[in-house]
Amino acid sequence: MTVAGLVLAAGAGSRFGRPKALVELDGEPLVRRAVRLLRAGGCTPVHVVIGAGAEELPALPGAVPVLNRRWRAGLGASLRCGLTSLPAYAAAVVVVLVDQPSLEPGAVRRVRAAYAAGASVAVATYGGRAGHPVLLARATWPMVARHAVGDRGARDFLRVRSDLVVPVPCDGAGSPADVDTPADLAAL
Repeated sequence: MTVAGLVLAAGAGSRFGRPKALVELDGEPLVRRAVRLLRAGGCTPVHVVIGAGAEELPALPGAVPVLNRRWRAGLGASLRCGLTSLPAYAAAVVVVLVDQPSLEPGAVRRVRAAYAAGASVAVATYGGRAGHPVLLARATWPMVARHAVGDRGARDFLRVRSDLVVPVPCDGAGSPADVDTPADLAAL
């Protein structure tokens, strides 16, 4: 059972003032942190959907960059682009956002374990609230793609098909806090 990883990193970062994939934390670009997170959590291959600032991105060792020419259409377009880029042998994918640098590999391993135990959709929870990472079995990808519109990734799919969602407690495995502004980054 190959579980791929997918980093959504194509946005312009309008609230931050530049693409968040390029932002550094402790000398490391957020996009590389996200790749490292998925690889350490056992995902292979790891694809990174890029768009805004793609020409400025550093090399991504251990990852496959996937250019989303429609990145301006929002998160949904990036998720659809990323899902279609994955190889046929990937049975599932763990999705993370580039702007959540405090996630830990343990959270990735937990959603992967839920999949190994039979879940087709596993969503990390923190204090009972849904967050990332999100694992999606291949059979769900067409439904996810239909619901991924505008700035809504898998959220509507997860709501409509809540019967498929297995919540996976990930307390103690990092934080799903977003880095939306320079102040958010400074707070880390």
